[in-house]
Amino acid sequence: MLIYTVQEGDYLYDLSKDYKLNIEETIEENGLQELPYLIQGQALIFNVDKIDYVVKPGDTIASISRKFNISPLDLVKQNQLNNVNMIYEGMVLTISGNTQSLGTITVNGYIVPETPEKDREIVKAVARDLTYITPSNYIVNEDGSLREFDDNAIVSASIEENLSMLMSISNAGGPGFDPERAHIIVSSEEVQDNLFNNVLELMQAKGYDGLNINFEMLYPEDRNLYNEFLQRAVDFFHQYDYPVSTALVPKTYDMTTGAWWGAHDYKAQGEILDFVIVMTYDWGCGACPPMAVAPVNEIVKVLDYAVSVIPRDKILMGVPFYGFDWRLPFETGDMGRLVDYTRALKLAAEHGSKIEFDVLAQVPYFYYNSAEGDRHVVWFDDARSFRAKYNLVDKYALKGVSYWVLGLDAPQNWAVLRNMFLVAQ
Repeated sequence: MLIYTVQEGDYLYDLSKDYKLNIEETIEENGLQELPYLIQGQALIFNVDKIDYVVKPGDTIASISRKFNISPLDLVKQNQLNNVNMIYEGMVLTISGNTQSLGTITVNGYIVPETPEKDREIVKAVARDLTYITPSNYIVNEDGSLREFDDNAIVSASIEENLSMLMSISNAGGPGFDPERAHIIVSSEEVQDNLFNNVLELMQAKGYDGLNINFEMLYPEDRNLYNEFLQRAVDFFHQYDYPVSTALVPKTYDMTTGAWWGAHDYKAQGEILDFVIVMTYDWGCGACPPMAVAPVNEIVKVLDYAVSVIPRDKILMGVPFYGFDWRLPFETGDMGRLVDYTRALKLAAEHGSKIEFDVLAQVPYFYYNSAEGDRHVVWFDDARSFRAKYNLVDKYALKGVSYWVLGLDAPQNWAVLRNMFLVAQ
């Protein structure tokens, strides 16, 4: 597989002819069905082992490397060049893609139910690329009961596809998460016993294969109580051979204060749980100033800390399928509009934008002017940024990845995943 950056004047038919591509496969893997034309700066997956590239006027080793998203050193080695300045117009260079799997990883995907028809469609489309699917989520009441949640279509489709399911529980409520309700639960063993039995009953009735606990915005002073709650949950569900995991907010050191961070104890959870999902996204968010949702330069800071206190083979790194479209200049109180890969490319095509790539964040972005005359910036993910994130999974020897959220279009992700890893089933 090669990742090519579209140049001005490129046409899909010509690229397919020049590089011997299956045009239907190229359209499918890159989600080009609804685009009127290719966009300058857009990343395209070429599902080939190698290509022959004819050097054009003005080409250099550096410019060719950027075009095909490979390192100059690899290009030099692949072609046994003794002098990088001795390429010439008409010279044929071989450019090889990555064809070797980096190993087997665990892949989880959260899904928010929509309609039974849509839910089944999503499950059927992604089942072969997941280890777990996790409907989000059962909300826990103060007495340990669970609020009704229609996961039936997801459950039945997952069983048909032989896809393992994690049951997710949370303290969500109101505009976000409810720390007081979480406090009541983690403070009472009686409530916990009721909760565990209610969860067990549902897991056994529906065929769930494990438990994912997503308690957020806890009071920092409940940190030890939350750890004790997690230990009791593990002790209870291990009796029935159910693995227990949590979702963790991203941290770069052991922050013990703050509503988002204080109660999430990385070291303790790494010791207690079967695995954790580190939510390495939302640096750019709807209410945040514009930037990449999951910039690699920020993710590495979180992983550096995480692997220092949590076993690497217990960490799933969060990968987002969403970006945002922000109006500029951004002001406090503004909200960006959520976009996925397909919506982002449509916006770029509609407005004649050129897609740029932030080398530090390893994420694409572009600008456009709306019909109202407002300036906008859009950050999203494509094949280049997905590959950069997966390189971190390999570099840090992590257990795998967890997506938020299935149902958003990310066609290039699946091609990159299959090219780089095998998925544990």
